[in-house]
This record gives sequence, structure tokens and C-alpha cells, in this order.
Amino acid sequence: MILFPAIDLKDGRCVRLRRGEMETATVFNDDPAAQAREFAQAGFEWLHCVDLNGAFEGRSANAEAVKAIRDAVKLPIQLGGGIRDMKGVEAWLAAGITRVILGTAALADPAFVKQAARAFPGRIVVGADAKGGRIATEGWAATTELTLPNWASVSRTRA
Repeated sequence: MILFPAIDLKDGRCVRLRRGEMETATVFNDDPAAQAREFAQAGFEWLHCVDLNGAFEGRSANAEAVKAIRDAVKLPIQLGGGIRDMKGVEAWLAAGITRVILGTAALADPAFVKQAARAFPGRIVVGADAKGGRIATEGWAATTELTLPNWASVSRTRA
């Protein structure tokens, strides 16, 4: 079993949101690189990072913090939040991110996700957030009518 400690980034700081609402952010560390080192020293094998600003804005917004994390530890990192095109995927993989997580893009542009998965086998992850039993997108700001089982079924038929 692999445990993935999460570093959620908002305005360059490590936070937790309550119910996916940005205004409820609680800062638990002002230094993302230090938080990454703590997780590495605790023996974790991976890091899971989410650019929350990016998820809401539709483009990467915490690049400096993500790069500081990448430089601070040798652990593999999976990153999501605001990565919605091939240029973003390529840039993060070139920057040393091990796996890119696509969420909103998986619903909005399944062809792009397929293209990315073919171009970078084993390095693309599709993530699905749920709110009230429905798939949430854009950093939980929008909720679709799809339930997780429905979305999984639709996604398999599009593959």
C-alpha cells in the first residue's frame, strides 16, 4: 500500500479547505518545501500536490511553490490543479513532476486526456472529486449532474 500525503497549495502556502471552499482555507504551513521535507523524513514514498488556485483559475498558479517542493525532496510527485492542456502537461513533466492529475479536463476534453495518456504512458492520472454525490469540477466550484459511477461508465465508453 502507498500512502499519499497531500500538500494543497493556495497562494503559495499549504492549506486545507473545508468542503472545497477557498474562503475556508486553514494554513498549516507557510513553507511548502519544508512540509515536503517533513513528509519525506516521516518515510512517505510519494507526494500528492494540488494547486488549488490553479484548479479555480483553470491554469497553474503556484508554480514557484511546486518547484520549491520538487527541489526539496527526491520523492515522486503527482500534481493536479489547473492543468488543462498539453502545454501544461509537458511543462510539469519536464519540470520533474512524476505524474500529472487531470480532473476538470477529463470531463471537458476527453480527447485531450487520451492524447496526454498516449504521449506519456503511466504519467497521467484522472482524478474525480465528488460533492453531494456529484462530480465536482474547477476546484469544487462547479458540480455536474454526473455521479461517480455514471462518470466512470461514460469514461470507459469514451476510451
